[in-house]
Amino acid sequence: MRELHKNKTLVWTLFLAFAAVLLGVLKMRTLVPPDEGRYAEMAREMFASGDWITTRLNGIKYFEKPPLQTWMNALTFEIFGLGEWQARLWTGLCGLLGVGLTGYTGMRVFGSRVGFYAGLVLASSLYWVICSQVNSVDMSLSSMMTIALCALLIAQRDEATPSEQRNWMLLCWAGMALSVLAKGLIGLVLPGGILVFYTLFSRDWTIWTRLHLVKGLLLFFLIAAPWFVLVGLKNPEQPHFFFIHEHFDRFLKKEHHREAAWYVFFVLLAAGSVPWVGVLVQSLWLGAKRTLEPGRFKPRLMLLVWTAFIILFFTKSNSKLPGYIVPVFPAVALLVANYLEDGSRRGRMLTAGLTALLGAGLLGFVPFMLKLARHPGEDVLYAAYQPWVLAAGLVLLIGGALAMLYTRQMQRDLTVLVLAIAGFAGVQLLLVGFEPIGQVRAGAGLLPAMKAAGAANPATRVYSVGIYEQSLTFYLGRPVTLVDYTDEFAFGLEQQPELGIPTIPAFLERWRADAAAGVTSIAIVRPEFVAEFQRQGVPLRVVAGDARRTVIATR
Repeated sequence: MRELHKNKTLVWTLFLAFAAVLLGVLKMRTLVPPDEGRYAEMAREMFASGDWITTRLNGIKYFEKPPLQTWMNALTFEIFGLGEWQARLWTGLCGLLGVGLTGYTGMRVFGSRVGFYAGLVLASSLYWVICSQVNSVDMSLSSMMTIALCALLIAQRDEATPSEQRNWMLLCWAGMALSVLAKGLIGLVLPGGILVFYTLFSRDWTIWTRLHLVKGLLLFFLIAAPWFVLVGLKNPEQPHFFFIHEHFDRFLKKEHHREAAWYVFFVLLAAGSVPWVGVLVQSLWLGAKRTLEPGRFKPRLMLLVWTAFIILFFTKSNSKLPGYIVPVFPAVALLVANYLEDGSRRGRMLTAGLTALLGAGLLGFVPFMLKLARHPGEDVLYAAYQPWVLAAGLVLLIGGALAMLYTRQMQRDLTVLVLAIAGFAGVQLLLVGFEPIGQVRAGAGLLPAMKAAGAANPATRVYSVGIYEQSLTFYLGRPVTLVDYTDEFAFGLEQQPELGIPTIPAFLERWRADAAAGVTSIAIVRPEFVAEFQRQGVPLRVVAGDARRTVIATR
């Protein structure tokens, strides 16, 4: 049996190769709305204005999330300039940090082979890889929570020295503070709930004496509190909106219209664990066997609680978005790694077989991809995507077949390594090949005509009628005036109503006045609006358009 996990040169080579690919492909895709465009534009506005306290989107106060993601993106813009890879760099680094810390935690708590496996599993898990390459706040939160909970695991292990326990617990408190700055109170509620339920199941009441509560709370508030104080002093309306509306109302009420079936996160857990779904249930069951764990602290039970509490917490919530599940995957990776070390060969064979089957499924799906087009003319985009899906299917099929061969030969390390490489490579192919579709979703093809018409000129008035194009605003490098659109801007427009136009008739009145005065104005509208405006005699010319939106100008 090849003991690959003992080869430090190989381990570091794999980690550096993973980092190079993960970060290297960040520049290969257009920022896809809504999340990628939103967080890039918020950071661009912070960078341009120099105001690092009041977060804004499209020039309007925007307090749905704390500022960590915006800060890091704005800092990246400050250092490297504006661009797509710059907008994703923080997210990529967060994904990389999560993989490194998960692997290190597995090594310190369970041994070198589990650490090796845990890093490979997380680095190839479908959902973690995708979210590591998408500019969204979910990976920021997940990475900071990984710091907190992995530090807790290392600090509480039975063999930890007093100084190790203190230092790692302080890092745990710092991770929770950063989690709060990433996404709010959930960064404290989730780790706190995990600790409470772990205590109840393990009956280890003494763990609360090992948390360094006084020093930890001081460090927590030192990191987390200053921004909340400053933003509240500068914007008195922010605390109620952020703490009440964005936390309790979102969890308890349905006004955000983000409901989903109760089982959605269980499905996402299985799908997001690809290519390791074949051992997912067995790995979770391993964590449930808490009575078999020797010693005072039971890390596998902690990992199971980490996974189950987050899933059940958001299952109960009336607001369900796919990104909510991301923080569970480091815990799942550690549980899977434990099973891959101790579990049966049958489990590894099942995982390899399912990976090959998934690859075959992708190959069989390729001929039907054109049916995914939802707008006229977009079938050509899915035709361009077909070779990439074909390549991903082949990688998974070959990787699964090789893994089955190595499993039969009792080569555990090689089996896990091949599956990890196949899973990671398959996701990269799917992401990179998505670019033509992403460009259309972002409206990137409209940019040259819009800029030629003067849209990037600050003197030109740009309107967005009935829609808001998150990515176009970033690429134009300027806010637009919203017309007949509130959605996530409802609170901000209540504070600054002058930044929007509430109705289309009011917009048309201003548009006609612009045209009469010879002022260049541009509007992004839904395609069906154009014929109606022309029927009403509105002066306009079509600048550019696609199946999703049309750009018009006064002259």
